[in-house]
Amino acid sequence: MDNLKERVKTKKIFVGDVAVGGDAPISVQSMTYSDTRDVAATVEQINRLHFAGADMVRVAVPEMEDALALQAIKEQISLPLIADIHFNYKLALEAAKWVDCIRFNPGNIGEKGRIKEIVKACQERDLPIRIGVNAGSLEKEFDQKYGATAEGMVASAEYNIKFLEDLGFTDIKVSLKASDVDRTVDAYRMLRPKNAYPFHLGVTEAGTIFHATVKSAIGLGTLLLDGIGDTLRVSITGELEEEIKVGKAILKDSGRVQEGLNIISCPTCGRIEADLVSAVAEVEKRTAHIKTPMDVSVMGCVVNAIGEAKHADVAIAYGKGAGLVMVKGEVVARLPESELVDRFVQEVENFAKQNSK
Repeated sequence: MDNLKERVKTKKIFVGDVAVGGDAPISVQSMTYSDTRDVAATVEQINRLHFAGADMVRVAVPEMEDALALQAIKEQISLPLIADIHFNYKLALEAAKWVDCIRFNPGNIGEKGRIKEIVKACQERDLPIRIGVNAGSLEKEFDQKYGATAEGMVASAEYNIKFLEDLGFTDIKVSLKASDVDRTVDAYRMLRPKNAYPFHLGVTEAGTIFHATVKSAIGLGTLLLDGIGDTLRVSITGELEEEIKVGKAILKDSGRVQEGLNIISCPTCGRIEADLVSAVAEVEKRTAHIKTPMDVSVMGCVVNAIGEAKHADVAIAYGKGAGLVMVKGEVVARLPESELVDRFVQEVENFAKQNSK
């Protein structure tokens, strides 16, 4: 995307060995759903996220037993570990001994003396803090003044940022989450010009995979196109790996990550002259390992193929029982339908080798 808006420059912080903000790549994270005190189950889920491509992971710490399990968990994983703290500040003090970042919700952590204790613990161990503002749990004063609005979320974030700054703490990242796209986007846009801290993006409580994917694609995609965002989570009621898969797809299709194939294929219509659904599925499977950015086209009839194939790096154009394979708009093979995908994948592999960095 040559006209992609420049990403907003933010302060760079580190969650473990993963940089967030500044010129660092936008990271993708998720959260386990196991009882954190169940060390084996939590480690298993974190390892699943690691192999799915997550950059960091967050775990719930609702009770002291969960906080006490963090040492054993940390010893068995390689991903940076974030503790998610609500209500009880003492959980953050124990978690800070073992994790790479503390996230607290200012709407339910209680009086400010408790936040001072969290900041002190994080300062002692050089840990960053995420101020995690949720529209559904704003502090009483902001909820009464603004309601569960973008303005209320921003007011809460600004107040808590200043509170931490006044304590000499600036290793901060911020999230402003609501369960709908409008408030989420409005809040991030409203706060962005007011500070230079990295933003964690997310639409919270987004629902099952279909609804969460749509909401997150609209909300996170809009912000990414605006140049806003340094790390993100796609919240899905479902399997962990799907959050990472969707998050990476949003980064790729918003142009913020230049990696892998952009597969262009026809919508189903009466002109299609091949089993295009199966062909595209096979192409996706056989090219999933390729990291070199390229545009490829899989077209089911000559009408769409003529235009798209000219602009694709590698293309298939199906006809009746046969078709063409093209590279940079030039025909390199005319083959029976049964041989097209094999030749196409071969050309994709060749193009990747020739253009890998």
